[in-house]
Amino acid sequence: MILVDLLKNKFGFDEAFNYKEEQDLEAALKRYFPSGIDIYFENVGGKMLDAVLPNMRFNGRISACGMISQYNVQGDGVRNLGHIVTKLLRMQGFIVSHYYHMYPKYMEMIMPLIKQGKICYIEDVVEGLESAPAALVGLFSGRNVGKQVVVVARD
Repeated sequence: MILVDLLKNKFGFDEAFNYKEEQDLEAALKRYFPSGIDIYFENVGGKMLDAVLPNMRFNGRISACGMISQYNVQGDGVRNLGHIVTKLLRMQGFIVSHYYHMYPKYMEMIMPLIKQGKICYIEDVVEGLESAPAALVGLFSGRNVGKQVVVVARD
């Protein structure tokens, strides 16, 4: 529940739920977003994407930067891809490394917004190189909240 409060109260999401506590993801999406989803940021894939696609609104947009649930999976993939066609969805992948050339301009734009509190972020910091393996494993189990950072040394 802490994560849901964080998403709604700190980051300003209209609605949120913990997908790990839901038996039926598609039903949960219908319950929390009865009018459908306009924009979806995809980085999980698999069952989550399968549940999202039928709940997208017409002309909805999906930005995909990863599909971590699918990285080491053999067998069945996403089944509901037909909704991309029938709901006129736009789904586009991106990799941040393709945009490194824009980093200085991005920093110029984003820093004032962070300083004004219009954009906020959370870092989950662990200390010491010896903490790195557990931090990495925690990424795949959902232990961390925010960007996972390992501080190797403090100057």
